[in-house]
Amino acid sequence: MIEVWAPRATRMRLRRPHRPDAELRSADDGWWAGEIELADGDEYGFVLDEAGSLRPDPRSRRQPRGVHEASMFFDIRAHAWMDAGWTGRQLAGGILYELHIGTFTDGGTLDAAIERLDHLVRLGITHVELLPVNGFNGIHNWGYDGVLWYTVHEGYGGPAAYQRFVDAAHARGLAVIQDVVYNHLGPSGNYMPEFGPYLRDAERNAWGSSINLDERAVRDYIIDNALMWLRDYHVDGLRLDAVHALNDRSHPHILQELAETVDALSAHLGRPLTLIAESDLNEPTLIMPREARGYGLAAQWCDDWHHAVHVALTGETAGYYEDFADLDALPKVWTGGFFHDGTFSSFRGREHGYPIPPDVPAWRLVTFVQDHDQIGNRATGDRLSHILGYDRLAIAAMLALTSPGTPMLFMGEEWGASTPWQFFTSHPEPELGEATAKGRIAEFARMGWDESLVPDPQDPETFLRSRLRWDETSIGDHARLLALYGDLARLRRERSELTDPAFASLAAEAADDEGVAARTFRLRRGALAVCVNLTSHRAEFDEVGAVVLATDAGAAGVMDGVLTLGPDTAAIIEEGGARSRP
Repeated sequence: MIEVWAPRATRMRLRRPHRPDAELRSADDGWWAGEIELADGDEYGFVLDEAGSLRPDPRSRRQPRGVHEASMFFDIRAHAWMDAGWTGRQLAGGILYELHIGTFTDGGTLDAAIERLDHLVRLGITHVELLPVNGFNGIHNWGYDGVLWYTVHEGYGGPAAYQRFVDAAHARGLAVIQDVVYNHLGPSGNYMPEFGPYLRDAERNAWGSSINLDERAVRDYIIDNALMWLRDYHVDGLRLDAVHALNDRSHPHILQELAETVDALSAHLGRPLTLIAESDLNEPTLIMPREARGYGLAAQWCDDWHHAVHVALTGETAGYYEDFADLDALPKVWTGGFFHDGTFSSFRGREHGYPIPPDVPAWRLVTFVQDHDQIGNRATGDRLSHILGYDRLAIAAMLALTSPGTPMLFMGEEWGASTPWQFFTSHPEPELGEATAKGRIAEFARMGWDESLVPDPQDPETFLRSRLRWDETSIGDHARLLALYGDLARLRRERSELTDPAFASLAAEAADDEGVAARTFRLRRGALAVCVNLTSHRAEFDEVGAVVLATDAGAAGVMDGVLTLGPDTAAIIEEGGARSRP
């Protein structure tokens, strides 16, 4: 049976090579259907009205020649899954690792990524989070310009390779989180408006026309897509891109409806399924239970955590970093999750955010010191490793993996990768490529950047520069930093204080020394504390029992209950008495 939702069509035909077009019959609510069977590998597409031009299936599973060409039927049931014993992984207590398939390895494919999964296991990762893999126009892209949400980009290996990747991850005890984009469609290959009102043409968000969530069929298009990844591809969770751009006037909200549907599937499959929202709203409703009038999502990203740590480590205070120069910024996100919880945001020019109720577990916040946005949306795609030395990178590692939230690392962070991660595109249309490049340059020119320093996203070298260099992992400070990340991940597993979800177990203190990037912090997690010295001189912390792990063992010593830390050093310590000053 072939079905397609196309209420804007007056006639619908299925087109296949070397066969006459097959007429589809109109059904209720804008659906068209026909009793036609397709076999694995059959090419097909739809012809709307009398135009005669083939359009890909909006629910296509495979696009072997790109998003403008015919779809190919993919029998998702043909794969012989090897993960029958897989019972899944809870997000609580986990460590995520965000990666982009195209730049994670030189091969840039899902099969090539499989060869690096053992590295993640040794590191202590529990969940692998893939940037979007759905169909986009061109060869390489971040993935957020997707137009065919049900496909797997052919350049990554297509849907069969995706099945092999998930099987290989599960065989190693790794859960898979897939990043999905339900808030907009890319600029090239988007034929959905020809089929029906998938978009609200008169309403736009930052990336284009808004998704039309007033239509039941569009809501089902999103929910069915989520179920496809979780049920058909055995994925363990979804990261929902920029949910603040989902303008939904319905009840229940699409996020609540999605959470309820996924919870039902989880109960049926007998394994945990995780929904993680990216949100700019600092709105705890997303992660509060439905009985408390929340949406019931498992977790949400916490940009405030990133901003507070970034400012403390680098001293950068421009743009949205300005408010995080506050001495209390890092202690506040440590103990409460959000910095802006109803406070004035100078970047937004208004009060922003809401406090997180104390009974919400801290692991529901995904925290990170680096991620694809916070690196790739810098003008030159520079990582912390381009602006900090080893000592502060080691402190970043310690803060990342002792976080009260669920830590997430960005690929290469664990060894201080020397390669940037830049904004790259490969739009085949010259006018779109030129517009993208000019827009990028103009954006950073307004921020005072020399336009000659902003890489052209359409230049293939921009993409190639962004590939990881795996030979670095065994060299000098890269290897030293990688070993520290491994030690910290192991300690997080061994010490229950580091996965205690209660905000009540947290406390934090800070002292200013010589400015924003010259402070000391004492950040408590139950009987443990992270002592951080970001000054240019030695600092003392009293009431200390013993050093558990230090970024530099030679620069951390305890005598008579007093910890002395050298400049740019941090240590995890056993608390030795009452709460004390940093």
